[in-house]
Amino acid sequence: MKKIAIVSFNGEMSCFVHALLNVWNYHEKGYEAALIVEGASTKRLLDIKKSPQAKLWTKIVEAGLVRSVCKACAAQLGSLEEAEAQGLPIDAALSGHSDLEVFTAQGYEIILF
Repeated sequence: MKKIAIVSFNGEMSCFVHALLNVWNYHEKGYEAALIVEGASTKRLLDIKKSPQAKLWTKIVEAGLVRSVCKACAAQLGSLEEAEAQGLPIDAALSGHSDLEVFTAQGYEIILF
């Protein structure tokens, strides 16, 4: 089975939504898909549940596709408490940030948004 890790860095809602749409699409088509929320996109955790894409976000979270939220970025952008409240996996393995090598070591292809 092919493995795809979508890394969302961009803080614009439209870019974050494209990352969500793609991770869900890969998941539905049978890929082992993972979403990594990094950089400015961590701020979207504050408003995604109130957006038109809230249902998609809920499906992604419930399916366990969110595999990493950058602790340092979420803390700096004020969304760490929200990430923790949503029960998302927080990663600080790489000097406070998400460690992408963990995913490549497991055979994931990484796509950046």
